[in-house]
Amino acid sequence: QVQLEESGGGLVPPGNSLRLSCAYSGSTAINSATGWFRQAPGKEYEFVAAIRWMGGRTYYADSVKGRFIISRDGAKKTVHLQMNMLKSEDSANYYCVHGNGVILSSIRAKSAYNYWGQGTQVTVSS
Repeated sequence: QVQLEESGGGLVPPGNSLRLSCAYSGSTAINSATGWFRQAPGKEYEFVAAIRWMGGRTYYADSVKGRFIISRDGAKKTVHLQMNMLKSEDSANYYCVHGNGVILSSIRAKSAYNYWGQGTQVTVSS
């Protein structure tokens, strides 16, 4: 059984940085991936970033590319999302997600991830 626990959300002014962390417990498969989705009030879930446990390849939404960095610490079984140059439109509830057997064509699909954390709130406001 996989369990995910997020931390690191908060309130920051535009232009600042935040780092989210996701502590992962459970086993990983060859094609497993861990990542982040976000949901703002009244909006659909939006893919943010993902990383492969085997090989460490990363994937980003266009809206965060160049500003966010996803990384993993295999020894600590933790995935981090470093969020820089935050904008008001980044405000949302951020969910850590994990999927086993995530194929490339589905890496940005909500349906590919069958384990979800409880979410952590990020608010970007002056």
